Amino acid sequence: MKNLFAFFVMIGLVVQGYSQDQNKWKGKFEQLDYLLPTPNEYRSGSGAPGPKYWQQKADYVIDAELDEPTNQLHGKETITYYNNSPETISFLWLQLDQNVNKKGNEDFASALGSLKDTLTGLSMQYLVRPIEFQAGCTINSVTDKAGKALPITINNTMMRIDLNTPLKAGENLSFTISWSYAITDRAMFLLSREGYEHFPEDNNNVYLIAHWFPRMCQYDDFEGWQNKQFQRLGEFALEFGNYKVNFTVPADHIVGGTGSLTNAKEVLTSAEFDRFEKSKSSFDKPMVIVTEEEARQKEKMKSTAKKTWRFQADNVRDVAYASSRKFIWDAQAVKLPTNTTLAMSFYPKEGLPVWSEESTKAVKNAVEVYSQNTFDYPYPVAISVNTSNIGMEFPMISFNGGRPHNGKMSDQAKAGMIGTIVHEVGHNYFPMIVSSDERQWMWMDEGLNTFLQTRTEMERYPQFHHTEPKDIVPYMKGDKNIMRPVMTTSDNEQLRAFGSNFYQKPTVALTILRETVMGHELFDRAFKEYANRWKYKHPRPADLFRTLEDVSAVDLDWFWRGWFYGTDNVDLELSEVKWYKMNAQAVDPEKKNVTVKPGDLSSGKNENAMTDFSIGPLPLTVKNTPDANYGQYLSRLDDYAVRKNLEGKNLYQLKFKNNGGLVSPIIIEWTYKDGTKETEKLSAEIWRLNEQEVTKIFVKDKEVVGIVVDPNAETADIDTGNNTFPKKPEANKFDQLKKEK
Repeated sequence: MKNLFAFFVMIGLVVQGYSQDQNKWKGKFEQLDYLLPTPNEYRSGSGAPGPKYWQQKADYVIDAELDEPTNQLHGKETITYYNNSPETISFLWLQLDQNVNKKGNEDFASALGSLKDTLTGLSMQYLVRPIEFQAGCTINSVTDKAGKALPITINNTMMRIDLNTPLKAGENLSFTISWSYAITDRAMFLLSREGYEHFPEDNNNVYLIAHWFPRMCQYDDFEGWQNKQFQRLGEFALEFGNYKVNFTVPADHIVGGTGSLTNAKEVLTSAEFDRFEKSKSSFDKPMVIVTEEEARQKEKMKSTAKKTWRFQADNVRDVAYASSRKFIWDAQAVKLPTNTTLAMSFYPKEGLPVWSEESTKAVKNAVEVYSQNTFDYPYPVAISVNTSNIGMEFPMISFNGGRPHNGKMSDQAKAGMIGTIVHEVGHNYFPMIVSSDERQWMWMDEGLNTFLQTRTEMERYPQFHHTEPKDIVPYMKGDKNIMRPVMTTSDNEQLRAFGSNFYQKPTVALTILRETVMGHELFDRAFKEYANRWKYKHPRPADLFRTLEDVSAVDLDWFWRGWFYGTDNVDLELSEVKWYKMNAQAVDPEKKNVTVKPGDLSSGKNENAMTDFSIGPLPLTVKNTPDANYGQYLSRLDDYAVRKNLEGKNLYQLKFKNNGGLVSPIIIEWTYKDGTKETEKLSAEIWRLNEQEVTKIFVKDKEVVGIVVDPNAETADIDTGNNTFPKKPEANKFDQLKKEK
C-alpha cells in the first residue's frame, strides 16, 4: 500500500502541475475554495443568503425643480436610513456622481491617445476640455431631523456625513440635504450617461435626469461601505428603499420615470389622461398618449408655467427621469402570470417612424422573455426613452440611442437600436433587482444581462445576429500580456477591451455553460434559482458560482477558473488519429486462442500516425490474458468474448492537445463512409489527469472518412485549422509554411 500510495502521489503531482518552487497548485481543476470568501451566517456555502443575511435600507422624499432657462436642477431631499446591520455606524457615505463632470476629474483622455497633427474640435474637447462649463454638485446644507447642521467631508464623487450620535444596530435616522447642479450638454462628454440633448431646429431639449441626487452608498457584510469613486465606467452599488419624488418642470413637458405617476389627472390634459387610462388595458398594441401633432405644437409654445409630477416607487435602488416638451408617448399593457405592467416609450418626432413601430414592442419582448427565465417583472412600468448616442439603464426606465435619418434606418441600425432597448430594459433584472455591485464586478450585470438579451433576440428576433461563441475569438486571440481576467473591476480594464471582457466574454461563457457543459434543463433551473434567491438583495460572484453548482450538482470550479479568473483560450488540436481493426484470425471458436505473428502487435507500422484513411486500418491483436495478470483473483475474463464482441468493429484512437490552456469539452463529428454523420461530446473532465494532452479510443460499427472537432463552433476555439482529419489542404499548406520558417 505504501508503494502504491507513493505512486499515486507522484502521478498527482505531475498531472495537477504542482510547483515546488512556488509551493502552490497550478491545476486547472483545482477547487476555488481559497479564492472565494468563507461561507458564514450571512452568505451560505450553497450560494444562498445565510440565516442572518442583512442589508441596509434608505427611503427618500425628494422635491426637485428643473429650471429650463438656465439648465439648472435644484433639489431637497429627506433620507431615512435604516441600520439593519449588527454594527454601530458613526458616519455615512453618499455618492455625488455629478462631481465626475468637473474639469480635471477622472476621464478618458489617457485612453483616447495623444495629440496628432490634425484633430476635430470634439476630440480636443474630450482630450483637454478647452471649452469650460459649469459642472458638479453644490451642497447647500445637510441637517439632522432637528435642523442642526451635520459635518460633511467631500472627496471627489463621495460625501461623508459625520453623525452627532452613532447609529446603533436596528435604529434609523432622518436627515435632509439641499443641493443643486448645472445639467450638462451631453454632446460635450464621451460616454455621457445623463444631461440634456439640444435640438437646434426647434430650440428644445430632452433632459435625462440621472445621477442627480445625493444617494446612499451600499454598506454590506462583505466590505462595509462601498466607496469606490465614480469614474464613469463602473456604475453603482446602492441600497433599496421607497421613493416619493415631486418633480417640477415646465407645464408643457412630459415626464417619464421611475415609479407610478400618482397625479396623472393633474399634469395631463383630459385627452392625454383618457388615453393613459385606456393604455392600461391595451394588450394588443400600443396606445398613443401624446401624439406627434400635440408634441409639435408644444415645441412651438414653450410654456413658462410650471407643473409638478409626483411619482411613488417602492423597493428600488435608484430613480431617474426624462423630461421634454418634444416627447411623443405611447404605452401597452403586458400581462404576466402574476401581474400586469405597462411597457412605454417616450421619443421626439426625430425618432419617427421607427420608434413608434419598434420601441414599445421591444420593451414588451424583453419583459416577457426575461420574466420566463427569472421571475415576473414586478414593477408597474418599463420605459424606453430615445436620445442620441446612449444605452443606459435605471429602475423602470432606460435611455436608448438609435434614430432614423430622414425617417429611414438600415436593417443593421434598426437591429442595433432594438438590441439596445432589449438590453437596457433587461437591466431591470441585473442589476436593478438582482443588485450586484457594478463598480466592483461589472460582468455580473453586463454579462448576465447580455446573455439574456441574446436569448430574447433569438426567440423574438431570429433574423438578428446573436452573440455566439465564435464572436469572442478575435478578442481571445489577443495579447495575453495586456489582457485581464473577467474578474477585474470595470475601471481597471482597457477601454477598447471593455465590451469584450465584461459583455461578450461572460455571455459566451454562459452560452457554453448552458449549451455544451450543463445542458438546458440543469442550467435554466440553476440560473432561475440564483435570480430568485438574490432578487432585491446584493449578491457577489461567489454567490452565483456556488448557486449554479448547488442546484445542478455539477462541479464547475474548473469552468469559473478558466473563463473568469484566467486569460487562457480554447485551442484544441486533433493531433493524431489511428484506425485499428482486429486481425481476421483473432476470433477462433475452436481454440479460443490466437496465434500472434511477428508484426501483429503495436510496433513499427502501428506506431506511425496516419495522415488519412487511405492505407486502411492498422492490425490489432487481442491475446489471451496470462493468469499472472489476475493476481489472487480466481475468476477469469472470457478473452474469446472480448474478441467476438470486437469482431468487425473499427477502433479509432484520437489524441487531442490543449494548445490554448483553457480546458473545454470536446465535441466530435464523425462522418462515415455511407455519408451519415454522428456527433458525440466528451466532458471537460477528460482533461483531469493530463491538462495538456489526452487520448481517447472509440469503437465504431462503420468506417469513418472524416473527423471534425467542434463542428458548430460551440466552444470559441481560436484555431479551427487543426480540428479536422484528414487535414484540409490549406491546413497542410499552413503547417508546411510553419516548418519552413
